[in-house]
Amino acid sequence: MNGAVEGAEQRLVTPGEVIGTSLDKRAGIGVLSQGEGMIATRLGWVRENNDTISVDPINSRYTPRSGDLVIGVIEAVRNNLWFADVLGPFNGLLPMSLAPWKVEFGAARQFMDVGDVILARVQEVDESHSVVLTMKGVGLRKLKEGIMSSVPMNLVSKLKGENDENLRALSTASDCRVIVGENGRIWIDGSSTGIDLVRKVIDLVNKEGHKKTFQQSLSNMIGNTPGGDE
Repeated sequence: MNGAVEGAEQRLVTPGEVIGTSLDKRAGIGVLSQGEGMIATRLGWVRENNDTISVDPINSRYTPRSGDLVIGVIEAVRNNLWFADVLGPFNGLLPMSLAPWKVEFGAARQFMDVGDVILARVQEVDESHSVVLTMKGVGLRKLKEGIMSSVPMNLVSKLKGENDENLRALSTASDCRVIVGENGRIWIDGSSTGIDLVRKVIDLVNKEGHKKTFQQSLSNMIGNTPGGDE
């Protein structure tokens, strides 16, 4: 290799850039093998895992999947359903039959209005990519107390850590309730001091989540934090 994936940091590459040789490596997502060389096919950070070279995008859009926990923002209300922005290609649809309340036809706005934030799950994604949400389930609700933040989709796993260990350590250190949606949105509920710590960690994820030194930086910020970089 030419040093693109070695050392303390990953390297930012652009489409068409040669990032190494394919003699002893395999091309992963975002990489094309061409002769003995490897070419980046998108803008992002070079990453090596088990002899496979990939390029992680700087940012990517959320692709909803059934069962995903998401944080949505109500964008429109109709007589019998709500439309929620979940950072995907289309709004999520929440029918009143899948709301946590008994809602009469035409009374949807009495329960939730434009701008309200919800914790929901993706019930299903049909062939036309329509996303149906549900708020029937343990913990699913309208989020009232707290603030919302976000991280790029490709860094959600960095914030959560292996088996959610980073997230648990952060919740303990900040004494905050921290909910991370699969769509990259984060809900933080706690004291102003605790929220400030969580915000600092989110800033760290956004700035250094692509680095191999990220886990150590996170540990230094909130204490001994298990979880792993690759």
